[in-house]
Amino acid sequence: MSDSHVPSTFRCGFVGLVGRPNAGKSTLLNRLLGSKLAITSAKPQTTRNRISAILTDEHAQAILVDTPGIHDAQTEINKEMVAVALESIPEVDVVVIVVDAAHAAHRVETGRPALDETDDRIAAALGGPNGRGVVLACNKADVVPRPLMLPVIDAWQQQIALLAAVPISALTGDGVDALRAQITKNLPVHPPLYPVDLLTEHSERFFAAEVVREKIFHLTEEEVPYATFVEVTQFDEEERDSRGLVRIMADIVVERDGQKRIIIGRGGEMIKRIGVAARKDIEALLGCRVHLELFVKVEPNWSRTRGGLRRIGFRARP
Repeated sequence: MSDSHVPSTFRCGFVGLVGRPNAGKSTLLNRLLGSKLAITSAKPQTTRNRISAILTDEHAQAILVDTPGIHDAQTEINKEMVAVALESIPEVDVVVIVVDAAHAAHRVETGRPALDETDDRIAAALGGPNGRGVVLACNKADVVPRPLMLPVIDAWQQQIALLAAVPISALTGDGVDALRAQITKNLPVHPPLYPVDLLTEHSERFFAAEVVREKIFHLTEEEVPYATFVEVTQFDEEERDSRGLVRIMADIVVERDGQKRIIIGRGGEMIKRIGVAARKDIEALLGCRVHLELFVKVEPNWSRTRGGLRRIGFRARP
């Protein structure tokens, strides 16, 4: 489909993926898109910013907005993450709440209510039973028996107005086509807002930093990933056409000297592992060779300062 041949029935709008940490929102975004765009990790609260991906076919264009997990935030950076997620809800045309059905099913199995206090907070943010319609994506259907899935869906139906409830597995792809159909069905009739071949409104520079941060999540433990941000200081494309090479320099910023030592590792082993893993993924993302140099800097308590929060894209509310 070209931009000049858009049918009058074409649908287009913004779709917010919301839910608690580790529900599978980023994995679902990547599955819907058919390629890796959002970083993922088994650790909670990996996503910090709203990540937009643009999914276009001959019938519709869905601008998918992956948001940070909604949770009981205690630190300033986590409060900002939750605020970003909650503020996204009224800005989109369709809300897809992604729930970890395995977590809820375990609660049912052990005689507890399927939903907990965090779920209640998410339901309240969506307007409760009289709020806007929501598409429920019950993730991890590949490991949850149907008899346990039904009470989970029923619990959510009692809390919020549902347009549809779709059991899915973001990991295997089961049910994702059905979810995509429900998303398309509920988008407004509107011509595409973006070129049909565009996958995201974010820059390659942004995703290069995200990939490095993902590898830090995968390779380090405890507080280190959460005390880290990555800032690309150079993104040189001068040789991209002639040699198929992009040169990238990035700072890994941590809060304490001990975290810096962990990132560097004995004899530089850890930062080398981070760099090798990140370079491979960035090359796949950019479709060319990448020369990546990483440096580690200490900025004490950056996550507790307004300046530090602004550097990673937050408003840093007073």
